[in-house]
Amino acid sequence: MKFNTAEIAAVLQQEIEQFDSQVDVREIGTVIEVGDGIARVYGLSNVMAGEMVEFPSGVYGLAFNLEESSVGIIILGDFLQINEGDEVKALGRLLSVPAGDAVIGRVLDPLGNPLDGKGPVGGTVRRPVELLAPGVADRQPVGEPLQTGVKAVDAITPIGRGQRELIIGDRKTGKTAIAIDAIINQRDSGVKCFYVAIGQKDSAVAAVVAELEKHGAMAYTTVIVSGASSPAPLQYVAPYAGTAMAEHFMFQGQHALIVYDDLSKQAQAYRELSLLMRRPPGREAYPGDVFYCHSRLLERSSKLSAAQGGGSLTSLPIIETLEGEVSAYIPTNVISITDGQIYLQPDLFFAGQRPAMNAGISVSRVGGAAQIKAMKKVAGGLRLDLAAFRELEAFAQLGTELDAATQSRLDRGYRMVELLKQPQYQPMHVVDQVLSIYAGTRGYLDDVPVSKVRDWEQSFLSFIHNERLELWNRIRDTQDLPRDLEAELVAAIEEFRSQK
Repeated sequence: MKFNTAEIAAVLQQEIEQFDSQVDVREIGTVIEVGDGIARVYGLSNVMAGEMVEFPSGVYGLAFNLEESSVGIIILGDFLQINEGDEVKALGRLLSVPAGDAVIGRVLDPLGNPLDGKGPVGGTVRRPVELLAPGVADRQPVGEPLQTGVKAVDAITPIGRGQRELIIGDRKTGKTAIAIDAIINQRDSGVKCFYVAIGQKDSAVAAVVAELEKHGAMAYTTVIVSGASSPAPLQYVAPYAGTAMAEHFMFQGQHALIVYDDLSKQAQAYRELSLLMRRPPGREAYPGDVFYCHSRLLERSSKLSAAQGGGSLTSLPIIETLEGEVSAYIPTNVISITDGQIYLQPDLFFAGQRPAMNAGISVSRVGGAAQIKAMKKVAGGLRLDLAAFRELEAFAQLGTELDAATQSRLDRGYRMVELLKQPQYQPMHVVDQVLSIYAGTRGYLDDVPVSKVRDWEQSFLSFIHNERLELWNRIRDTQDLPRDLEAELVAAIEEFRSQK
């Protein structure tokens, strides 16, 4: 049997060519530079933006910068375990985190790894960290209240399910306290809560977790922690990871609340990564797409249409200002994305008004649609009254003599400010808020000394709970204050006043 050498050579050449095309050498890259939480990799020419990669040490990374001759990778872990020359493997998938009931009650890092010592997170549900926000047709207007339990917030800047309400103020003015009170107040509402701590001290996060456990809130809350000692990439990813976990419940037709504490630190982590990747800096050295970084995050909070199940995701982003500078780059960005802001003022905080909310600057762009009818009736003009009171108070400090009508408005303003004070970790039921604010705005506290206003409120609410519980229950059930119920309430206030 004769062999045709030319034919054999042609077959071998064809096999070699086909073999060469099947081996995809582009899926393995080599680290050419590493440090400060980023790595530059040569050879991953097929990798896509946001795709996960794996280093030999088991640490994961994300493709962040796609350049002509190399790929910039942000390292989601300890970059000290990675060396120049290490092989990098593209995984062909996006970053995802565990979701569902398995994450409730846990303290996790942004990758879904447990930090609470309770063992691995069970469950099979995983969700991609980055997801497109629901479109206009898949949403409905916000119209269902989310009670925070904080009188000043629920009366003046009400929050609805699916809303994004910014909490903004200088450091140590009580921003986190409002968010934690809102979480504690969801105890019997069925709302799942998520607290994302970005760049916080580990001791501060531990204190928050301890308070949530003390008030029984960890039974429906997940805490995602990327502390001050965490690498910048994990601080950047943390809010998206928390949102992915919360979105699971929204798409199941349930309701969720997420707190980002705080997005200033996330923006700083993103700036650090972008500068290390040599992206062009813009205003305050932030990259040009830092607005998109926050807008694509906050747009995922929404109230879905009935056809989509009617679920909701409400977000309370927190932004820290310096010296009350709300016109800085990041604060103005987030103000323009959100549906209102709660502005906490340092001088009010130090004067003892807590929460230290400035009623003139604070606003909810959803307004009365996020209030029950009873609250809308009793607190309708409260924000304007308080703003007018602040102006009047500044005028009165000049030492001018005031007429009787102006003096009475000033006196009532002092009592309303005192009435809106509230201790931390003691959220109030919305019916109790309605009763207190009704008594204050209708003048039933005008003859009570300012120092005794809160004692009067506590005694009055105890009287209602003990002697007029049926009235309380009817307001709770109807969520309204029609004339007959209002007449009963007035009679109850008068009876209580006659006992004092």
